[in-house]
Amino acid sequence: MASLNKLKNVLMLAFDWILYGAGATDTCKVTVTQPRLQEADYSIHTVFLTCAFSASGCSSSPPQVLWFRFSTNEHEDLCTPGCTDDQKYKVHLSSENNVSLQINDLTVDDNAVYICGIAFSDSSSPHSKQTGDGTVLTKTEKQHSNGKLIFMIIASSLLFLYSTTVFTFFVVYKVCSKSHTFKYPLKKKIKSGRKIFQAIAQELQKQRYAEHCQQPDGLEDDTVYQNR
Repeated sequence: MASLNKLKNVLMLAFDWILYGAGATDTCKVTVTQPRLQEADYSIHTVFLTCAFSASGCSSSPPQVLWFRFSTNEHEDLCTPGCTDDQKYKVHLSSENNVSLQINDLTVDDNAVYICGIAFSDSSSPHSKQTGDGTVLTKTEKQHSNGKLIFMIIASSLLFLYSTTVFTFFVVYKVCSKSHTFKYPLKKKIKSGRKIFQAIAQELQKQRYAEHCQQPDGLEDDTVYQNR
């Protein structure tokens, strides 16, 4: 953090040198804000670093936009305001009070702190030239081993799911086949048992009816015999 604050002081001196001899108003005040961190996936080749600013008491003329890079305890002037490499870096005015730095052919070597600066060249106010706190740009490297591991986990999961589905289908098919085979013989056995029971009951009923019908004749013979 101390090195970054020292760097900002150096940049302010650089601003004074770049804009030396510029003009007039002392009430111009600029505030610059940047996101602290921006991550880029290994597959990304172009990134845009954003920078927002507000200006009060400044002229209506567009400000100068400057970008610096801080890495390994040294800083590099990327765009002040012209860029050192027009193919690699480009400055865009996204909208009013919003600018961005485009970085092409992004590699892990571009990992650094990028500092945005805004300066109104027609003002002599010390607050007319300000920098942000910087954005830490991080591009991740491609992890081949992790990719293979993830692929193996996904393939294993799909194979297990497929095997489980086939086994479940086979079990259900076997159970349904057995229930279908024994369903109708069981019904036939129940129906035949009922018929036998009904036949026995009817036969017993017939015997009781016959005995009941024969009993009055016997009584009548005994009475007649006794009277005689």
